[in-house]
Amino acid sequence: MVLTDEELIERHQSTEDRAAAGAHANELLRRYSERVVKWCWRFSNDREAALDLAQEVLLKAYRNLPAFRAESKFSTWLYLIARNHCLNYVRGRVSQPVLTAGSLEVDPQDAHDADVLKKLELQSDIEELRKLMAKTLNETESKVMMLHFGEEVPLEAITRLLGLENQSGAKAFIVSAKRKLSAAISRRRSRE
Repeated sequence: MVLTDEELIERHQSTEDRAAAGAHANELLRRYSERVVKWCWRFSNDREAALDLAQEVLLKAYRNLPAFRAESKFSTWLYLIARNHCLNYVRGRVSQPVLTAGSLEVDPQDAHDADVLKKLELQSDIEELRKLMAKTLNETESKVMMLHFGEEVPLEAITRLLGLENQSGAKAFIVSAKRKLSAAISRRRSRE
């Protein structure tokens, strides 16, 4: 029988047996671990940093699970922990020097290497989009776009998660971000 998130939390919080409580928490966090890693990767853009950040986020969630009150969905609570932790990471990184990687040489004759080249091109496109978003969008627009399109978080949940108090909530930021990105892409294409 597969337990819901709510059932796992209830059993974790009500079980006196520490091993059983830990097993319930581990199952719950295992369900979200891959998504937390992806979330952290979007902030860090570095595989190792994302894995470290995700581990720290999951540990924070594990330690604070006894205090979870179910005032929101568990996933919303977990993403709030991840968001705050990753924002702290980004703030700390701003003051650190940036290291650049050396060139990567790949021989495209091998079919495997062709796949590598495709992946590198995709990564390059994603990086260009990130740069365009960083240049064009404000912080809230970037967060809303990342949450909605990157993590598929519903707009209502984003509105609550980010504490947006405008009448249209997160939807207004999506509309504004799309308009700004469209204009920036048009400007870029006209220069090419």
